[in-house]
Amino acid sequence: MTRPKKNRYGEIVFEDHPDFKPNLTPQEMFELGSFGGTYWRPIHSTVTGKNYKNQHKKYPKSWWKNIPDYWLVTPWDNYDVSINKYGVKVGTTLEFWEEKGWITEYDPYGWVQWYCNFYQGRRTPDDIRQIRRWKGVAGENGRWRNYLERCCG
Repeated sequence: MTRPKKNRYGEIVFEDHPDFKPNLTPQEMFELGSFGGTYWRPIHSTVTGKNYKNQHKKYPKSWWKNIPDYWLVTPWDNYDVSINKYGVKVGTTLEFWEEKGWITEYDPYGWVQWYCNFYQGRRTPDDIRQIRRWKGVAGENGRWRNYLERCCG
């Protein structure tokens, strides 16, 4: 499998899933301060029944080169909006996602963990669901994308 690349429109192209075209790499998401420093915090997954920590260390060190550790592993209760480029709190708790049934045993942290693994070349039976979800919110006809284009574009 070839590594994903950005096309001339700034979209990341995956050869095996050409309809999935995010515009940020995992590294870029975290450089923008996504999740207020809390995404890779230690968690207990009720889906797997296991505790997790330091999961970000499974990815290339280059991804975290410009990112302080506290931008990655801060507890949810200490979410820091000043880290986020837009100065807002984005996301909900892991418990909320688990209650909705959106977390699977493949990626106990959720969508972004799935995306990091997918970006690295891992493929699972959950890929179709995750890509469909992304397309529903951020794809060409996605509700967030359409909202942002109407209000702010």
